[in-house]
Amino acid sequence: MTTIATAPPVIRRYFALAPSRDTEEYFALFAADALVEDEGREYRGIDSIRAWRTAVPLVAYTITNIEPAGEGVVVTCTVTGDFPGSPFAGLKFHFEQFDADQVKVLRIRT
Repeated sequence: MTTIATAPPVIRRYFALAPSRDTEEYFALFAADALVEDEGREYRGIDSIRAWRTAVPLVAYTITNIEPAGEGVVVTCTVTGDFPGSPFAGLKFHFEQFDADQVKVLRIRT
């Protein structure tokens, strides 16, 4: 896989919704017991994921690579926004568990 058009639908929806203010549509992308890991911290469940999203700035994503990784998919992006070190190239979104409708495990790593 090399383009967002070839990514599974739930991953395409994630990157369509993630740059915007949070909506119920965004949170519906996650299973009730989903796990998100970002900057070495884990956020489990929708309430915890809401708190995480509230604390991070809105950013724009430029997808540079999409590749299968075991049972999941890794999306590599350049992230641009109002944060120190912007733009940041090479941020990897490891979608480790997901189905057609929801993400169960997402690990964001450099």
